Amino acid sequence: MHEMSIATAVVEQVDAAAREHGADAVARVRLQVGELAGVVPSALDFCFELACAGTLLEGAVLETEAVPARARCVPCEVEWAVGMPPDLGCPHCDGTRVELLAGRELQILGVEWAARPAGAGAGQEG
Repeated sequence: MHEMSIATAVVEQVDAAAREHGADAVARVRLQVGELAGVVPSALDFCFELACAGTLLEGAVLETEAVPARARCVPCEVEWAVGMPPDLGCPHCDGTRVELLAGRELQILGVEWAARPAGAGAGQEG
């Protein structure tokens, strides 16, 4: 399941950024996931929780923003929602010279650092 490799890569990148910024923990990670990225959101959620175990992300919430697939016909410039399974034939001219505009995204949009627990000192190591 490639969702585990995606989750692991996200956790590694966010963990490195958290350490670089001196964050003690991560509360939330926001991902943008395109409709054609081949990602099953429920499987990604499950894998993310497993990948977070023992890291600064343990207990973090994963929020995914779905991006619908859109295409444009090169000859007639008509745009349409591609859908799943993808329909890459132009609905206007039946052309097949198509430019995919959106739907393959898979990127980290944002990270929310967790607040330090009350009473935790700046010099504590964990």
